[in-house]
Amino acid sequence: MTLIQPTKTPTADVGDFMKVAACTAVMLQTVLAFGLTTHPSLPVQRGIGFTYNLVKFTAPVFIFGIFYTTNRQTYPSQLTAYPHYLRQQWSALFFPTIGWTLVYLFAMPNLQQHQPYHDALSFSWQLINGNAAPHLWYNTMMLQFIILMPLFWYLFRRLTQPRRLWLTLSQVTLGYLAWLTWYDIAVWQGPQSQTWYLLDRVFISFLPYAILGGLAWQYRSSVTAWLQRWRWWLAGAYLLSLISINWEFAQFGTPVKLSNAPYYQPLMTIYALLVIGLIAWLATHQLQRQAASLPLIHWLATYAYRAYLANVFWLQVFWTWMAPTFSQRPIWLISLTYLLTWLASFATAFGLHWGWSMLKQPLENSHKQ
Repeated sequence: MTLIQPTKTPTADVGDFMKVAACTAVMLQTVLAFGLTTHPSLPVQRGIGFTYNLVKFTAPVFIFGIFYTTNRQTYPSQLTAYPHYLRQQWSALFFPTIGWTLVYLFAMPNLQQHQPYHDALSFSWQLINGNAAPHLWYNTMMLQFIILMPLFWYLFRRLTQPRRLWLTLSQVTLGYLAWLTWYDIAVWQGPQSQTWYLLDRVFISFLPYAILGGLAWQYRSSVTAWLQRWRWWLAGAYLLSLISINWEFAQFGTPVKLSNAPYYQPLMTIYALLVIGLIAWLATHQLQRQAASLPLIHWLATYAYRAYLANVFWLQVFWTWMAPTFSQRPIWLISLTYLLTWLASFATAFGLHWGWSMLKQPLENSHKQ
């Protein structure tokens, strides 16, 4: 396995494809959850469940993509680079997360998960724990990786020898299998499902995808060759995996509950890894042929995280507006709200960024003077 040193930044990279795919799919997850609230017929419920499983790869793919791009941009970073890295992430991740969390808590408090706030202390708790809206659990988990990034820089610098690399990957695999087993017994289907639910947003639950994302860039030459050789096997395994997770999901019967399809299952983990492999193959193929779509992919990836933050806000707006008309036609309702939510979320992300840039520029100029 060959280690590649940093090169000139391309127009887009594999991480960009991951972020765009994850952001596009995750918006559909929330729309599908809203769709079940219309109490559709059993065939429609099953269709929603199948589609939900189809796109149930978003958090692993997003983490993989972020670490791929981060390692490409920062490897081999030292601890002295951490303050500069945090300043970058403050504007790209932390500040938008805080802003949108406040929007949800004040403007749409009905979207809170578990116990809603009732005083200053519970408001502060909702602000940091990811319960302010259905999708913000992910942001709580992602920001943990940002804070811990120096540990990953150190790990990636050490994994330059095949023996150490495979030993580490073996340990991570065994440790993660143990984590999934324990989570299944104690939390998901166990006695602590309500009291320990915050474990689903602890970074350990997505640790393998972060490590694999960083290593995929370091060893991109070998990874690309492997993907090219085994791409059809990956596609076949993906189809078998999709059938397996839907068969497992169907065993819970009806009415369909999307909570019966958590990330923390062995089959779902395999499914997510296979999706990552297929997206990586598509990305490397597009990069090798210098496809015309690369600038668009890079642009969408730049705003993917901020669009993700905005998507539930717009979904709630469009759903409230359209549900009275399309409540008896859930497929139409889901399709239209999804399309409008995707467009509005990216438009909002770009618009806020553009507006802040216009506001910040004169302030910076006056400060320099």
